[in-house]
Amino acid sequence: MKGGGKMKKILTALLLVAPMMVSAQDNFGIDDLTNTGLGTRGLKSTIAQLLNVVLSFLGIIAVLIILLGGFKWMTSQGSSDKVDEAKKLIGAGVVGLIIILAAYAIVRFVLTEVYSATTEA
Repeated sequence: MKGGGKMKKILTALLLVAPMMVSAQDNFGIDDLTNTGLGTRGLKSTIAQLLNVVLSFLGIIAVLIILLGGFKWMTSQGSSDKVDEAKKLIGAGVVGLIIILAAYAIVRFVLTEVYSATTEA
């Protein structure tokens, strides 16, 4: 059991010294990764780009829901239950698309106002 205490001390010492050894030399090419050009954009433009991507993705999903509803309607073969289900899908897709477009308009307005308020005239 006494050997276990000595092993813990050695491991503790290695864990304390290891970060200093790694920072002293760059054997793994970490310094090469700092000049990749990533992260050079401003926070405002990064947030705007991220929101545009998210809203575009949601718009694509809404359009796919509308297309799925249309496909179900076309393949319903006159069954009133399937037609009603397809109408509900199309309605949900249209409502979702309206919400997404409203969110886009609100985000665009807010970001434009924030940008104009925080830049020098």
